[in-house]
Amino acid sequence: MRNLSIRKLIVALTAGLLLAGCGPKSQAPQKKAPTEVGVVTIQAQRLVLTRELPGRTAAYRVSEIRPQVNGLIIKRAFDEGALVKAGDLLYQIDPAPYQAAYDQAEAAVNISEANLPAVRSREERFRGLVEIKAVGEQEYDNALAALRQTEAQLEGSKAALEMAKINLSYTPIKAPISGRIGRSSVTEGAMVTAYQPVALATVQQIDPIFVDVMQSTAELLKLQRGMADKRLSSDGNGQNKVTIKLEDGTLYPHEGNLEFRDITVNPTTSSIILRIEVPNPDSALLPGMFVRAVVKEGVMDQAILVSQSAVARDQKGEPYVWIVDGSGKATMSMLKIDRAIGDKWLISSGLVSGDRVIINGIQRMRSGVPVNATEAGEKTN
Repeated sequence: MRNLSIRKLIVALTAGLLLAGCGPKSQAPQKKAPTEVGVVTIQAQRLVLTRELPGRTAAYRVSEIRPQVNGLIIKRAFDEGALVKAGDLLYQIDPAPYQAAYDQAEAAVNISEANLPAVRSREERFRGLVEIKAVGEQEYDNALAALRQTEAQLEGSKAALEMAKINLSYTPIKAPISGRIGRSSVTEGAMVTAYQPVALATVQQIDPIFVDVMQSTAELLKLQRGMADKRLSSDGNGQNKVTIKLEDGTLYPHEGNLEFRDITVNPTTSSIILRIEVPNPDSALLPGMFVRAVVKEGVMDQAILVSQSAVARDQKGEPYVWIVDGSGKATMSMLKIDRAIGDKWLISSGLVSGDRVIINGIQRMRSGVPVNATEAGEKTN
């Protein structure tokens, strides 16, 4: 009985194997479909490169008002903060002592002029007499010396008169330039001295006005290399035009003009000063205000821009993008980035015109993965 049970079990197992072999064949594993991705085709474009630099405004011309003679201030002829014109009276120093000195010098000139004809006539007579030996040569020499002395006195008196006139002309203190005058450091009754260190007031011309911005030497060297490599070119007449942004971010309505770059580097900040002349007809810009200037660096005729969302970074922080190669597979391309332009990166190397950059589906990418690329709606320009 035991052997019979074993034989039945063997028969049952054999029948099961035969039935399994006669069943339908298993299907071969199917090939995985390509990954759907969205791409943007890179197109080189002409791009005007700009740099936004911080700076401060400075008056176009500044004149610190100081007296040129000693005296008592008897009048202040302006309102603090008002606009003044060149030649306007600002202060009046008491002219009485200087008028008296002028009158005295004028009198001395008159005396010398009155004495001169008689002395000259005496010298002329003695000259004729000495020729005929009617008078001694010593007498003629005395007459000639008296003439020269009188002439010298007259010249000295005229010089003293001119000096007195100059000092008298300094008693009214006038505006040397047109502009806005600040607060006064003295009032009527104050005693002032010539060329004192403290200015009586300051006049500043603020239309036009200067904007002084700082540019780092590293940026300057980079710009010079770009020009030397011919990656950048000049923008012609518009190269020196500068847009000004106010401290609150609003655009100033008037464009400035880049006047010059300083030739001295600040050793503390490693930067140079760029001076920009800006129209200021409404006096909206005041000296010392903080502004930002958008300076044109040049034109890049074959600029490559790519969306920032398409750029990833590896473990070392190096930027890269996924592109679709000619065989329809994803390939990693390492990049060198110049700067941000809006929501895009300006690419120095790693992409060329015609490359198809993956912008949708980059999270699932691996090198060599087949992809089915469709153009996304984003434009590169």
